[in-house]
Amino acid sequence: MKKALIVWGGWNGHQPEQVAAIFADMLRQEQFEVEVADTLQAYADAEKLLSLDLIVPVWTMGEIEQELVNNVSAAVQNGTGLAGCHGGMCDAFRKNVDWQFMTGGQWVAHPGNDGVEYTVEIRSGSSPLVAGLEDFTVRSEQYYLHVDPAVEVLATTRFPVADGPHRSNRAVDMPVAWTKYWGAGRVYYNSLGHQANIVEMPPIKEMMRRGLLWAAEGKEQLAAVTAAGESNSTYTGMGDSQ
Repeated sequence: MKKALIVWGGWNGHQPEQVAAIFADMLRQEQFEVEVADTLQAYADAEKLLSLDLIVPVWTMGEIEQELVNNVSAAVQNGTGLAGCHGGMCDAFRKNVDWQFMTGGQWVAHPGNDGVEYTVEIRSGSSPLVAGLEDFTVRSEQYYLHVDPAVEVLATTRFPVADGPHRSNRAVDMPVAWTKYWGAGRVYYNSLGHQANIVEMPPIKEMMRRGLLWAAEGKEQLAAVTAAGESNSTYTGMGDSQ
């Protein structure tokens, strides 16, 4: 049975407790053993984190001790998956660049605030993670992020939609969902999920389900690579979201 740790807290406007409960239920339905914690000290036991298959952060803003980030990073580098959404993962700790490097991006703005209607465009054929999914419209915050160019983009949204100083620039397709590798670990992020009702939307919930499961398979992939005779030092993450 795979093991997952969900850690929720930070700004209450994102309903972290409710969102954490959705993810916990989702993973238990997939036969995971799930622990839910409401303190960042859940990251203090480095050996325990190494034993997990998946870490799901649901913590917006706030500050974190560097040692705790180092513990999470070490676990992910050794195959533990990391997956989350919205500000709960990529607006978690604005002062910690190591966290941002690991997760693949950082929120910087949501022009128009909550209630902006926009289209999420699936990058068909980009990955099995979005196979069979179609473009959809959502009314929520539209995240503008600074994004790691190494990520594999699974879905995008077009900016600008709402007014703001960014309108002076050309239109851009902002990543909404992506994957990346951190050492041997798989990282999945989805910028949707401002509150629990958005996470519960069928296309978003399915995207998250697939992303959580994909991230949790990192140790299995690492074992397969090792069994094939490739050392951990030369492991490159295989390069795609298979």
